[in-house]
Formats: sequence, structure tokens, C-alpha cells
Amino acid sequence: MPNSSLALGIDLGTSGVRLAVLNEHGKLIHTSTADYPKGLEIPEDWKTCCTELIRALPTNLRLALRALAVDGTSGTLLACDHTGTALSRALPYNLSCPEQRQTLISLVSHGEPASSVSSSLARALRLISTHGQSVLLRHQADWISGWLLGNWCWGEEGNNLRLGWDLVNQTWPASIAETAWRAALPEIVSSGKVLGKVAPEQSQSLGLPKQLLVVAGTTDANAAVLTANAGPDDGITVLGSTLVLKRFTEGPIRGAGITNHRVGGRWLCGGASNAGGSVLRQLFSDTELKELSRQINPEFNSGLMLRPLPGPGERFPIDDPTLEPQLTPRPVSDSLYLHGLLEGLAHIELQGWQRLKELGAPPPKQVISLGGGARNPQWRRLRERILGIPVKTCTNPPAAGVARLALQAISPQHNLVSTKQESDQQL
Repeated sequence: MPNSSLALGIDLGTSGVRLAVLNEHGKLIHTSTADYPKGLEIPEDWKTCCTELIRALPTNLRLALRALAVDGTSGTLLACDHTGTALSRALPYNLSCPEQRQTLISLVSHGEPASSVSSSLARALRLISTHGQSVLLRHQADWISGWLLGNWCWGEEGNNLRLGWDLVNQTWPASIAETAWRAALPEIVSSGKVLGKVAPEQSQSLGLPKQLLVVAGTTDANAAVLTANAGPDDGITVLGSTLVLKRFTEGPIRGAGITNHRVGGRWLCGGASNAGGSVLRQLFSDTELKELSRQINPEFNSGLMLRPLPGPGERFPIDDPTLEPQLTPRPVSDSLYLHGLLEGLAHIELQGWQRLKELGAPPPKQVISLGGGARNPQWRRLRERILGIPVKTCTNPPAAGVARLALQAISPQHNLVSTKQESDQQL
């Protein structure tokens, strides 16, 4: 059967770029990766990797592309001129700008996504102080989308929450809208909106179809969730350096530590614990984690009561900046200790789903796991026993998730929230 309506996803990660191509049925048919030559802070590296990967696509796939969408690391921000030329290195998502603390207090209420000194807004203030007020401030995914369009005016809503965008009221707060640098901010569009056709220059340079649509993407974290193809009764848990819980809901939910996004027209809500895989890697090597996990019998309790936080403070499911880790007592057996740590993480996950239920989110009937920890079968079974619901694993890359946004734009019947049967078939 010839390829007729393919969708391309471009995932701009912390270390490189990954492409994914989906066919009209949402099946992953191609994926490829390229590492940044110099690093995340070099915008030209983003273009270099995208160019290399797109040109390397098999010709029959490249010419059958009908839409593409881009995700990027949420918070990685750059200053560019109105032709899209980067004026300096990008400021990465994990860069803190403590010198902007007082200005932030005057612009954003405490607790909002943009109020932290590690927010995009803090980095934006630093860029403006360096380059002046006539620049354009664009996040990683928005800048690459602009490059493909030949138009840098747009910004996708999820990528700009930490810059101050008010998702519920669909506006910039007055305190930001009235600043002298307001024109530096993007025109915000919803995730999944068709922005236009690929620019003729990029069509020719990259060998892309002239009618190829560029669709507003999302953040890398949301793209990872989308790749799970979650059904209406599914929860999604990302087992990475931190433990992240997400699920689609009918509307936003309110509570300390809760994040609300809109992805492809649907609300995606959840929270992130400070606990997660980063704690395990402080204590064990990857080889040790793999070997010790094999020695765990997940059908039994460890007898330990551990809270595997990397340091004092928790944000979800408990909002307590003084909450202390509980990493002792440490038994003689390393496998028993790892058993207790994994059990502790599973109990935090259970508390997270219970917290979301308290705030109005329907409880999941099954959980789909993503991230490095999802590949651990003993942890999967242990979590399944503690959560009391089935736990499944998804190994598709985030690029496949953002490709689903592009596919929805050309095939509206391809809903981002699948039926349970469709979800089960793709795991």
C-alpha cells in the first residue's frame, strides 16, 4: 500500500534531535536521531540536526509527508531578530537567573509557572538586559517551527506557560502585557493549530513537499505523554529523573503542585514529584540497578518504609518545602535496599493518583509507563501490585507523540484520546 498521508514529528531534546514518521493509522514507521554537535545552547545545532535527519529520510516517506509538528525542551529560550537570526546562545531550561528575583515579584504572583528564578520569564529578562527590548523571545520548538515556516511570530501555548502565558484566560497577564518589551513576546496559538505551509526555501532545501503543513507542537514532556496514545480511562506515569503523573481531564484542576496544559484541544493535567530515578542513580550504577532488580521478588513487601527524595522538599503529591527524605535504615542487602526504594517510589505514585482524584480527576483504570524506569519489569510488577490496577509500558519516542498532533491536523478523526482498545493495541 503506498504511503499517502504521513505525519512527521520533530523532538528537540536535551542532547539531540529525533524524528518520527507515522502513517495515516498512527503507526510508527520510521525513527532516526542526531546528537547536537556542540550542545543544547547552540541554536544552529538544532537546525543542523533537523536538516541532516530530514534530508536522510527515505524519499518515498519524505514526499508523502502532509504535516509536521515540533516539540522542544520546555523553557529553553533564545533571543533572535525579526529574521529569526539568533543573537546569542540559547539559555537552557535548567538555567537559574537569581538576579531577576525582584523583577519577577513585580510581574507574576508567587506559585505561578513563571514566578521562579528558573522560569522562562527570568531568562527572558536576562536576554532583554543583554540584547535590548527590540528582540524576539522564542522557545526552542517555536524557533524551529518559525524556521520551517519562514515566520517567527508564533508561540505554542504550552511552551510559553513559564514565560507567563495565562492558559485558562488565554492572555498575557496585564503586568507583562504592559511592559516596554511586550513586542518581544510571541503571538500565542493552541497546540495542534495549523500555522501554515512550509516556506518555499525550506521545501527546496530539505526536499519537502510544497504543500506540507506546519502544525503548532507542544513541550517535550507533553509529547512523551502523547506517544502513549492514552485512552480516556488511562493515567500516564513518566519514570525519569523525577516521577511525573499525567492524565487527560475535562477541564483544568486546581491545587498546589498541579500543572495544566492544553494539548490538541484537550486538558492534560497532573503533577511531578521531586522523587524519581535521580535518587536511584545517586546510590547505584545502571549496571547495578539492572542486576539488583533481577534479585527482587515484586510479589512481596520489602518491610522498609522509605521516601526516596533527592533532598529536603516535595512539590507533589505533598506540597511541603521542608519534607525530609527517608533513605535509612539501609539493610546489608543492596537488592533489599533497592526493593525498598522502588516500593517507596510506588507509594508516592499511589499517593499522587489519590491526590489527583481528590482534586476532581477521574481515577485511572490502568497506567501507561514511559521513561527509563518503565523498562524495569520488577518495578512494573511492584507498582501494579501497589496501585491495584494494570500497568503497561510504552517505548515509543516523544517524536511519535508530537507527530500525532500533526496527524490530527490532516486526519481529524485521529483523536488524541484513543479508545481503550486502540490504546491497548499500540502498547
